Amino acid sequence: MSSTNDIRRSFIDYFAANGHEAVPSAPLVPYNDPTLMFVNAGMVPFKNVFTGLETRKASRAASSQKCVRAGGKHNDLDNVGYTARHHTFFEMLGNFSFGDYFKEEAIHHAWTLLTGEWGLAPEKLTATVYHTDDEAFDLWKKIAGLPEERIIRIATSDNFWSMGDTGPCGPCSEVFYDHGDHIPGGPPGSPDEDGDRFIEIWNLVFMQYESHADGSRTDLPRPSIDTGMGLERIAAVLQGEHDNYDTDTFRSLIAASEALTGVAAEGQNGASHRVIADHLRSTSFLLADGVLPSNEGRGYVLRRIMRRAMRHAHLLGAEEPLMHRLVPALVGEMGQAYPELARAQALVEEVLEREETRFRQTLEKGLKLLDEAVSDLSGGEKLSGETAFRLYDTYGFPYDLTEDALRMRGIGVDREGFDEAMARQKAAARAAWKGSGEAASGEIWFDIAEREGASEFTGYTATTGEGRVVALVVDGKEVESAETGQDVLLLTNQTPFYGESGGQVGDSGTVTGPNGLRIAVSDTSKPLGRLHVHHGRIDSGTVAVGETVHLDVDADRRDAIRSNHSATHLLHAALRNRLGGHVTQKGSLVAAERLRFDFSHPAALSDEDIAAIEAEVNAEIRHNEPVQTRLMSPDDAIEAGAMALFGEKYGEEVRVLSMGRTNWNESGRNYSVELCGGTHVNATGDIGVFRIVSESAVSSGVRRIEALTGEGARRWLVGREDALKGAAATLKTTPEDVGARVAALLEERKKLERELAEAKKALALGGGGAASGPADEDVGGLTFSGQVIDGLEARELRGLLDQAKQRMGSGVAAICAVNDGKAAFAVAVTDDLTGRFSAVDLVRAGVAELGGKGGGGRPDMAQGGGPDGSKGEAALDAVRAALKAG
Repeated sequence: MSSTNDIRRSFIDYFAANGHEAVPSAPLVPYNDPTLMFVNAGMVPFKNVFTGLETRKASRAASSQKCVRAGGKHNDLDNVGYTARHHTFFEMLGNFSFGDYFKEEAIHHAWTLLTGEWGLAPEKLTATVYHTDDEAFDLWKKIAGLPEERIIRIATSDNFWSMGDTGPCGPCSEVFYDHGDHIPGGPPGSPDEDGDRFIEIWNLVFMQYESHADGSRTDLPRPSIDTGMGLERIAAVLQGEHDNYDTDTFRSLIAASEALTGVAAEGQNGASHRVIADHLRSTSFLLADGVLPSNEGRGYVLRRIMRRAMRHAHLLGAEEPLMHRLVPALVGEMGQAYPELARAQALVEEVLEREETRFRQTLEKGLKLLDEAVSDLSGGEKLSGETAFRLYDTYGFPYDLTEDALRMRGIGVDREGFDEAMARQKAAARAAWKGSGEAASGEIWFDIAEREGASEFTGYTATTGEGRVVALVVDGKEVESAETGQDVLLLTNQTPFYGESGGQVGDSGTVTGPNGLRIAVSDTSKPLGRLHVHHGRIDSGTVAVGETVHLDVDADRRDAIRSNHSATHLLHAALRNRLGGHVTQKGSLVAAERLRFDFSHPAALSDEDIAAIEAEVNAEIRHNEPVQTRLMSPDDAIEAGAMALFGEKYGEEVRVLSMGRTNWNESGRNYSVELCGGTHVNATGDIGVFRIVSESAVSSGVRRIEALTGEGARRWLVGREDALKGAAATLKTTPEDVGARVAALLEERKKLERELAEAKKALALGGGGAASGPADEDVGGLTFSGQVIDGLEARELRGLLDQAKQRMGSGVAAICAVNDGKAAFAVAVTDDLTGRFSAVDLVRAGVAELGGKGGGGRPDMAQGGGPDGSKGEAALDAVRAALKAG
């Protein structure tokens, strides 16, 4: 076998030719197993298939699965670089049977591939079986022809596999390769089994039983097969090497490290080169699978691996950041088998360079302080926990780095003292938090966060997953369990549900689990900024702390939210391009149904502005450029041109979202670059279409745009089209001619209104008809003309009264115009009578009867109004009474 890539390919090809589905490697983040930090075995992606929760079309599969062991129970980190076979990242070759074939075919395939396809000498191979598994023992004799002394019965749990305390389990059969008697060590089961002569290369797991809570076991109705073979180990065997680091892939990476540092991989320097090569693989693949460095959870483990490698680069004397310059060598070795590594190369290089640049500053300062702190210590002594904590708390020097740096000097660290100092700091933080004025109800989340740590959000790349229930809150109190009908706040150790923050609403969906559990999640919140809390009602079943549950985000709703959120970024850029750089975001709401975006601008947007902004956003959508995510410090991000979001709190590192065309205006940067922790589309084309539906004022200098995207925008446009078609049908014309038809009707209406007004005037001047009472009458020896006219506009009153005064020569005229139940009332007095009567006094008397107040004008002409048009005659009578009294 010429290369590791050839070995991987030949394994998959062999099993594909024997009826197995070739399955690509799953990501390193195990969304289907909340008990694992990372995928650490080839069977992890198939766990739910083996337990019956999931079914596959194919009953046979084969894969080369990416694995990481660097955190939690499976942690090989401290051994990496100093042994021949420890790695943080490795590949697990495996073939699987889901209730199809069993022991005989599994052993047949293993022996055929090893000795037939790969040509290993049979005399170099030894098999182990569980001590009671006579069937497997006999099959190795029958199929492989192995002598009984090379089929070793093992009575320990090393040869009995189980998924957990309950569930599928069964005996194992391991295959060992004998590297030769020149290497110390004995066969498995012997007193010298821990030597390096006999190396396990393949483990065949026979899932035969189901283990129950009472300790009993029953036969599985469909026994299955799960196998695992470390690619690095078998590559060493097939390439004639005993040490995994002497295989082609590692030789290439170590050679690149030697070339860049100018230091040969010899002696202690050899261990440093090995650490760098191994950790380059794990960090690069974790970054490619969406894990980004942070101070908690998976991101913390990633940062720890990075920093361990970077410290060894420092030990080798590398004067400039090294890790990012090795990425091209890694992509060259493994990019063809794992295209995601090539796709993420730019991101990987950028993150590694930034992390190493920052870490070098921390390292130089910390090592100097550490040297001072241990100057009086000698081998076997311990650095005080207080000193280790001060290095961590004040200078950012991690505990594990302090421990690692002192190991070669034979100096330990007082871990208990470090933990005590950490506890005191947390107590002080709690006291400060209680005095901060935050709502008392938040204290429960503070307690939970201190106990459980942050919940890990897996929803950037998934909408389903599994989580372990770490807390339940009912009626404001923590409980151990909850049951059907109860409203519950549920916290899991990891979740794909996004908690409301940064203007984006929280996710909804369902949580299901054992005991018929189904929780309808209506919202997700984010107390303390680091817990994703599911708000739900238990529709059926029960839930308890410690149980594993399945989490399903409402994917359609999430997609709509993503579209709207990404559209706000494009909208922000378009507003600044059209209106000017003074435009900044002043708030937003990103929901599934719509988006709302508030921004600084002193005046309303014109129709032309709105049309241009909408067109620009849609142009970026049509270009369908991928949305890129980077991780940077806030200062670096803003210096690079990223827009910070209003009201968002930023930590040491932020996600920077770049979308739209690059170099769109010859600036060399993307159309939109913003700091944002929300969920977004993969490419701008996923938004579909963007439509502004309103623009309004929020407050002085702040405007608001409401808009729709995707299906929401389509439905809105269809609704408008349907309304237009309905209007056209009513007007008996086509949709295209509705505007012209409406304009003609409005012109016709104006003409009719003018004609009607003229008719009312003529009617009023001629008396009778719609007018009540005589045109002129004698009141107190004066000529009086009083009328109530329905449908007369108030603006017509003055002209009619002037004509009445001319007709009478001497007298008083009053008209009450009634429209929509309300009245306009006006009175005119001829000049010869203004010394006796004021039109203002007379109109006020009439207005009072109409339910109004006041009225004003001049002595010869005054006007007012009231809400009760039915009292028009009473208003006229009030004027008559005033004239008689005067």
